[in-house]
Amino acid sequence: MGGQQPVAQQDAFTRWVYGRPFFGGLWLTLGGAWILLTMKASVKVVLHVGMQGVAGYLLPTLMVLLGLLILFSPDQRLFYSITGVLVSLGTWVTSNMGGFMVGLLLGVAGSVLTFGWLPDQAPRVSRHEKHGPARPAAQGNPATDTGHHGTDTPTAQTVTAAGTPRAAQ
Repeated sequence: MGGQQPVAQQDAFTRWVYGRPFFGGLWLTLGGAWILLTMKASVKVVLHVGMQGVAGYLLPTLMVLLGLLILFSPDQRLFYSITGVLVSLGTWVTSNMGGFMVGLLLGVAGSVLTFGWLPDQAPRVSRHEKHGPARPAAQGNPATDTGHHGTDTPTAQTVTAAGTPRAAQ
């Protein structure tokens, strides 16, 4: 069994999770929370707080805020994800090398997942399916007939390897 249930039979939380870039927002939020936790580390562990400590707390707080905005307002996900990756990279300088690289990587990965997420949409149709199979050209096609001694020269069409004309690109 174990197959995917129809959307109508899934619970509300599952539909909510799949209706937004959930894991991108979660990772960005966790990255910001991790950096905030490393800011509270003991003085022996802290490497660099940066700019009198203000930006060290401001940027990870913005990461948490952007992650929550992605979760609860996914319509603006592109702006939030671009801002999230820039803020995450900024924590390298301001907050213990981005929470010892863990928070920085979580923030960047979450922002990238959010940027790449697309809502449900119709499946893509290939060019071949859209235009249908190529049809052989009729004899005496005016597009290829030059009128000189009955020879055909490909002016508006290209001849494929199989010998059937195809529109030039």
